[in-house]
Amino acid sequence: MSSEDTTPASNFIRNIIDADLAAGKNQGKVATRFPPEPNGYLHIGHAKSICLNFGIAIDYQGTCNLRFDDTNPHKENIEFVEAIQRDVRWLGYDWGDRLFYASDYFEQLYDYAVQLIKKGKAYVCDLTPEQTREYRGTLTEPGRDSPYRERSVEENLDLFARMRAGEFADGERILRARIDMASPNMNLRDPAIYRIRHGAVHHQTGEAWSIYPMYDFTHCLSDSIEGITHSLCTLEFEDHRPLYDWFLDELEVECHPQQIEFSRLELEYTITSKRKLTQLVDEGHVEDWDDPRMPTIAGMRRRGYPPGAIRDFCERIGVTKSGNNVEMGVLENCVRENLNVHAPRRMAVLHPLKVVITNYPEGQVEELQAANHPQDESMGTRTLPFARELYIEREDFREEAPKKFKRLVTGGEVRLRNAYVIRCDEVIRDSQGEIIELRCSYDPETLSKNPEGRKVKGVIHWVSARHSIVAEVRLYDRLFSHPNPDSAKEGGEFTDYLNPESLLTLTRCRLEPSLADARSGEQIQFEREGYFCVDPDHRHDRPIFNRTVTLRDSWARIEQKNG
Repeated sequence: MSSEDTTPASNFIRNIIDADLAAGKNQGKVATRFPPEPNGYLHIGHAKSICLNFGIAIDYQGTCNLRFDDTNPHKENIEFVEAIQRDVRWLGYDWGDRLFYASDYFEQLYDYAVQLIKKGKAYVCDLTPEQTREYRGTLTEPGRDSPYRERSVEENLDLFARMRAGEFADGERILRARIDMASPNMNLRDPAIYRIRHGAVHHQTGEAWSIYPMYDFTHCLSDSIEGITHSLCTLEFEDHRPLYDWFLDELEVECHPQQIEFSRLELEYTITSKRKLTQLVDEGHVEDWDDPRMPTIAGMRRRGYPPGAIRDFCERIGVTKSGNNVEMGVLENCVRENLNVHAPRRMAVLHPLKVVITNYPEGQVEELQAANHPQDESMGTRTLPFARELYIEREDFREEAPKKFKRLVTGGEVRLRNAYVIRCDEVIRDSQGEIIELRCSYDPETLSKNPEGRKVKGVIHWVSARHSIVAEVRLYDRLFSHPNPDSAKEGGEFTDYLNPESLLTLTRCRLEPSLADARSGEQIQFEREGYFCVDPDHRHDRPIFNRTVTLRDSWARIEQKNG
């Protein structure tokens, strides 16, 4: 499948929807939702859910809501709300007028909780958090009934109203569903419905509430209120589905969505735990949530990943019930394939070595033409200034080299891309013996082709010394050196596997002058170096470019060697 192929692949979720539509369920409607918690930035795992939910809505002419599960004001803020909206839009999806918050339904959720109390299906419990865990039992032993489980409806209604009024301290009381403390499903052992939360200002409701509903209670009822038909979530919620259905059945709501679980995205050489991503930011292992090494959508955008490549990646890995680790190379190849088609070519010398062409006229400047893309003439051409003094990559020269080395050697010839054939005649060193300059000669008859009988195997890139711009180039690589950083050895931490070479900053790179006017976010191929993008902090007087991905999968060779 190419990066341009947008035909959705069939999967078990689509099969369920097809069967529902054929049976006339939900009046022929398909309504999904993407319900993030605004307590961090979205990551590549969320991208899979976004593409799935919005993609299904698009393909079935349905709707997809963006709904914030904002029930924990101590961890949530408006920064995350705005970042999430920005990320979803950048991926190419639009929720129209269907932006919602769980907090929109706080009054209705409170009323639902009161209904459960009146039915004898909920009660206020005074057990401490430690006692609650003790009473809950284990996977092999049933739980025990709370001593407050038999409170009267009247007492529960009174206590719950007083919880709302702010009369009790955090953790002093909770509202619990009255289900079955002996259930083999731990989620049905009288789970919490409401807890007390003081001291935080909610980004939507301010200080109006001192109690907040729990996720399992909020999520299913928010789905129902919004008329969601298919509630798609990851496999860790499979054991929560009986509770999802229990709340909806007990409250006899008009709309009972169908919860369907799929495997979450596990990507090698990265982590997707919000807690651990927060730790990376807080402990300074990365600069921020949008650090280009982070698996966040904001980080990938800053690194130069095209949104189409991420959508293509999510399509390629598919939607299944079985979990598996996806190779990082799959994502990186999607990025390469996309940028290979769309990114214009430019020349950049990252480790400059000066070249003086001794037989080229001093002061003369030629304007050579180069294609912006070798396979796409519609991208046009650009002008390259050629003069007596140039820069080439330091690694493109060897005083002595094996026969397989096809670049420049002492006494040897090489072609400068889009320009002439040059010959290295002399090597200049500094007082420490380091090579600082090459004295070369050029053949003026070789601009368009090699003279008959001359064989020049190598082609290298270059820039004019006088006309090139000085730029900072950041070479980003994988953040972790282990394919599964969560598998830290006993007593270790996932941070033990941080890749010390995940960022190398080069400050004296030389770029062709056409890049002087590059815009933030612009994606480019530096010929023979890789794909790069312009960093948001880029300024005309301080150009900054980030490496998005190398031209080839260099990690594949490392993994093959280690394997």
